[in-house]
Amino acid sequence: MRAILSEIDIPPTWLALHVAAVWVLSLVSPAVLGDAGAAAGKVLVLLGALIMAAAVTQMALRRTTVIPRRMPSTLVTTGLLSLSRNPIYLADAIILLGAILWLDAILALPLLASFTWLIQTRFIIEEEARLTAAFGPEFGLWAARTRRWLGRK
Repeated sequence: MRAILSEIDIPPTWLALHVAAVWVLSLVSPAVLGDAGAAAGKVLVLLGALIMAAAVTQMALRRTTVIPRRMPSTLVTTGLLSLSRNPIYLADAIILLGAILWLDAILALPLLASFTWLIQTRFIIEEEARLTAAFGPEFGLWAARTRRWLGRK
């Protein structure tokens, strides 16, 4: 049972659970955003999917893993990864925000904070420790100039 739980304890599972919770909350949330929210939500979901695809492609071209809890073979610091140390997780958060807007589930906005906290505590902190162990000062320099979620320092 523990092996099964560790196999499904991955960011896409947590994203799916959060999106399901958004849907449930959309059933009781007051309609506030209407068609504009639905349009913006669709754009954000598409943007998140595009960012995710670009980041996965970039990492695949460098022959390193995108699977959490696996040791990376290469430190990728260019392209999208020069703007975010975690562009795939950022894409997940954008998709979640898009779902909230698309479904007009204003009551679900706190789920965005819970998702980013969960991803940071369950995955990002461990990944950064692995990157530090594997790449030492090179990771430190990248982390010093690139924010965890978005932007350069």
